[in-house]
Amino acid sequence: MLTGANIICFAKDWSEDPTSNNHVMKLLARDNEVLWLNSIATRTPKLSSSSDMGKIRRKLKSFVDGPQRVDGARGLSVFTPLVLPFPHSRAAVTMNRQILRGTTAYFRRRLGMGDFQLWSFIPTAVEYFGHLGESFRVYYCTDEWSQFSYVDGARVTAMERELCRRCDIVFTTSRTLLAAKRAWNPETHLASHGVDFEHFARALAPDTTAPGEVAGLKRPVLGFFGLVQDWIDIDLIGWLAEQRPDWTIVMIGKVAVDHSRWAKTPNIKWLGRKPYEELPRYCKAFDVGLIPFRINELTRNVNPIKLREYLSAGLPVVSTALPECAAYPEWCAVADTREQFLAACEAAIAADSPESRRARSELMRAESWENKVAQLGDHILRVQQQKRRAA
Repeated sequence: MLTGANIICFAKDWSEDPTSNNHVMKLLARDNEVLWLNSIATRTPKLSSSSDMGKIRRKLKSFVDGPQRVDGARGLSVFTPLVLPFPHSRAAVTMNRQILRGTTAYFRRRLGMGDFQLWSFIPTAVEYFGHLGESFRVYYCTDEWSQFSYVDGARVTAMERELCRRCDIVFTTSRTLLAAKRAWNPETHLASHGVDFEHFARALAPDTTAPGEVAGLKRPVLGFFGLVQDWIDIDLIGWLAEQRPDWTIVMIGKVAVDHSRWAKTPNIKWLGRKPYEELPRYCKAFDVGLIPFRINELTRNVNPIKLREYLSAGLPVVSTALPECAAYPEWCAVADTREQFLAACEAAIAADSPESRRARSELMRAESWENKVAQLGDHILRVQQQKRRAA
């Protein structure tokens, strides 16, 4: 276990839907001091975008507030650094280095952080690795960043390659990412996602009730939660609803793409974003958990956290042909075509039982974030010892 360390990490905004970033750092903060730096931008914001402008306003307010302790996360402070949001501008990067070096040094003194590790969950942070005074460097790779539609793929690939080379150790959340990044750093290791097991297993508790907006829906109910972005196959969801008008499909999460074609389909319920704390109650109403990702270079490298979350809630799971889902045939039915996806949903509904739900959930107990973070710590301690011996 990693204990007594100081960690500064570049990550997404803490307030967004929880991902591995949140879970890993929240657990590390139990026994270490962690300063989380909210997103320093992976792209230049659009002044014409109300969403981007709103994000800028929130960041300015957060900067003024300074580091804030996270409730229920001992040792974790979240801070929004005031940096120029132009990740590909050399002048902006040079200025940002000075800003970040000064602000992190100041807040490290305030928090009693001496020698520290520098972590990043985003490749654009490479420009600051080696410039902030860190003694150890970690890159935690969750996605094939070059394949996001909103970034300059070639630039991001070059930045990520350099970040891997600068780091003492690299973790990847999928086997495909592992194969790709290991070519840039031999100390690259698989860090498959964990799950907040106790949280999602609450769906099986007799006293857990489904929210009113889903409790009375026509069964079976097929459910999804997560960000609805361009990697989600909305047309698959619409087709599924058309093929089985007696089924109800519940889509939970912010919709960040045009879904007007299916917005008024009567048996698709678009419920918007829901608090993480409430997700087990929604799972209580689901008959199947869906992972309807499009298959492309981005998603072939993804490891959906929701797979283990659905399973911890006891749900049968049906996914499109994601390699990380296909690696667990005993956990998840994987479909190559729409017709196979429909058939897998029908089979999951027909075969489900209370006993099956309890068995699925119990399988996830060993997949907890606590176990996963302990494994990360073991790797880090080993590499630190090797580094000291070589010094």
